[in-house]
Amino acid sequence: MRAFYRPRTRPASHDLSQPPSITLIAGPTASGKSALALTMARETGAVIINADSQQLYADLRILTARPSAEDEAQADHRLYGVADAADAWSVGRWSRAVMASLDDLREQGRPAILVGGTGLYFISLTRGLADIPAVPSAVRDQVEADYAALGEPGFRQRLSQIDAEAAQAIEHGDRQRLVRAMSVFIASGRALSAWKADTQPLLAPGSWTGWVREPERQQLYANCDQRVDLMIYQGAIAEVQALVDRGLNPALPAMKAVGVRELAAYLSDDLARDDAIAALKQATRNYAKRQLTWFRNQTPDWRRA
Repeated sequence: MRAFYRPRTRPASHDLSQPPSITLIAGPTASGKSALALTMARETGAVIINADSQQLYADLRILTARPSAEDEAQADHRLYGVADAADAWSVGRWSRAVMASLDDLREQGRPAILVGGTGLYFISLTRGLADIPAVPSAVRDQVEADYAALGEPGFRQRLSQIDAEAAQAIEHGDRQRLVRAMSVFIASGRALSAWKADTQPLLAPGSWTGWVREPERQQLYANCDQRVDLMIYQGAIAEVQALVDRGLNPALPAMKAVGVRELAAYLSDDLARDDAIAALKQATRNYAKRQLTWFRNQTPDWRRA
């Protein structure tokens, strides 16, 4: 632990002219982020703030491996289990809640640790997210049809004529982002790259330190499997049953949490219990792999733990 950061002692009095220390801890599921954050919080007196989109939901304590009541008793935790599964939180809503907490902590002179695996949450803080108008479904459907007709080379060439920066930056084979860039231009009359150029980070440069928990891949996958076994033991199936019984819209973020679909399939007799658990383990490993890749690509200058 001490190779990762230098523990700080809490001062007897606080200098309110200085902003609190802000530490960002990101990484894939089952990488040990929360344990690291808790250790740091105990030693520094920091407040732990949730940066995971699924741990916001009160209905998903087990399935999202939210900090336990015992963990929460050891340090001040915020934005965990604060939303109902029927309530869809956006990145913007989370960002506003986080900045309100940081303003509160600044007044108290207390440090903060933001920990989680939702990449866009960290991007909103450190780079900013453009307030892009919603794209009507009819526009997106037409752009999807154009992509299918033109193929990627032809579609990319057309995009380059109205947003050369986006066309150059989007990787080969990333159909979703190509369609998104074209759709934004058609719907708003403005290039996606122009929208992004107007963004400002919510956290001032130099006010934060970023860490990524990055275990060796095979160890990470083993951790994922062990976590699923623990979730099943702790009652994840009953948790999903309670969620399914509410009859919520399947498009809600909470209903898309890893494990809901797999365990719901078991509860509806579409999968055997062992098959559902195996599917959940595979889905968890796949999710961890995507997160690992995302943080390697998007946060190359953050420290690795």
